Amino acid sequence: MINVLMIEDDSTIAFGVKYALEQEGFNIGICKDLESGRKSINDKEYNIILLDVMLADGNGYEFCKEIREIIDTPIIFLTACDEEVNVVTGLDIGGDDYVSKPFRVRELISRMNAVLRRRGNSNESKKVVKFGDLSMHTLEARVYKNGEEIFLTSVEYKLLLILTRNKNVVLSRTKILEKLWDVTYDFVNDNTLTVYIKRLREKIEDDSTNPKYIITVRGLGYKWNGSENHVSI
Repeated sequence: MINVLMIEDDSTIAFGVKYALEQEGFNIGICKDLESGRKSINDKEYNIILLDVMLADGNGYEFCKEIREIIDTPIIFLTACDEEVNVVTGLDIGGDDYVSKPFRVRELISRMNAVLRRRGNSNESKKVVKFGDLSMHTLEARVYKNGEEIFLTSVEYKLLLILTRNKNVVLSRTKILEKLWDVTYDFVNDNTLTVYIKRLREKIEDDSTNPKYIITVRGLGYKWNGSENHVSI
């Protein structure tokens, strides 16, 4: 899982971004000032830092310099100052990107993924992800169960990716349909989703009538039950 630290004193922005990122499978911590951000960085390893420039107890640019003296974690600046001199300053002192407020969360996520790909820390860089007896070879789009390949249709594979990338998170049927619509040109409606869930269970579960991976949360949707037990990079 990608660990994100967001240092932002506007609670509305912070928790809005937190909610959106968690829906995409990120693990995000929030700090409202540099003091708590400094402690959090010392206590935990992060894959990327979202750093507000103007904070009550200091300047994000100076904090970036401080971070760069000890770690090379990617940093994206968040600020309402989008003048060229500010952008250049942020990049010159070690920032990886610069996002101006107000921003669209989807744009922020795209920029985060781009930075992570350049740094080689993205989920997409994983070659093999394992859950129990299942292994997903993401670069080859192949899935194996107990060492034997399972043949999935393109929509079944995309559905599996959506579920595993949001492991232990309950996804509503509407949310799953929205995500499938984002990644496929095939129209998938509510009834068709039921069929795909059933078919996917029949292929990956030991007993599709008593699933251990794709769990139905009555009245809410589905969730992928389990955590990665091995990842090869």
